[in-house]
Parts: sequence; C-alpha cells; structure tokens
Amino acid sequence: MLTDPIADYLTRIRNAVKASHRVVEIPASNLKKAITKILFEKGYILNYKFEDDDKQGIIKIALKFHPVTKLPAISTLQRVSRPGLRKYSDANSLPRVLNGLGIAILSTSMGVITDKEARKLKVGGEVLCYIS
Repeated sequence: MLTDPIADYLTRIRNAVKASHRVVEIPASNLKKAITKILFEKGYILNYKFEDDDKQGIIKIALKFHPVTKLPAISTLQRVSRPGLRKYSDANSLPRVLNGLGIAILSTSMGVITDKEARKLKVGGEVLCYIS
C-alpha cells in the first residue's frame, strides 16, 4: 500500500531522469493526471499519454532532454506537503521557486494550478511540490 502517491509519482520521474530514460510509466489518478498536464503545458516534459487498463490506468510520460547537451528539462522535483505534515499557503504568501524560474504546484478550490495562476486568481491552497 502506498501512503503518498504524489511522492511516488515525483520519485519515479526523478529516477527516470537520472537514468536518462525517455519514457516513464506511472499508475494513474486524477491528481497525477492534473500534475502531468501542468508539466506538459510548462514545457518540463515532451509528451504524455493516459492509457486505460483493467485497473486504475497508466500515465506514460515522455521526458524532455536537450538535443545537444543531453541535459534534462527537469532539474529538481521536491515534495512540499506530505501526509504527515501538510503545507498550506494563502494568496498573499505563495512560494516563489528560483525567483520565478521554477513552478510550485498547488491544489486549490479552483483545481490543481501553478503558483503564478494562483496569484492571478488570488487563491491559496495546499502546496504539493516545487519543480525547476
């Protein structure tokens, strides 16, 4: 039994990036699908595909690497809020990752969004992770 599926999601991506894999498969959930869409929109991954199997489904993520230097687009993935210690932030004190170069992903009443979108909408929520 997995106690923290988001940490497992981030760890699978982190391990695949370090091993220079092109594709990583992750068990699906609605929250993981929302985070995957944000990673694709912000340019951290090359592509993604949601596949249905008889159980919960699979997310296939194509990782993005620089064509010449072979450096990954994702350098750090850090879990912030965890089951044992939840981290919440209001609209006025949203975190900035690398002075705005990275993103923080939040779970809000408006859905799963980035810190920049949360500032525009003036909503706070649970800070899930930092990505840069």
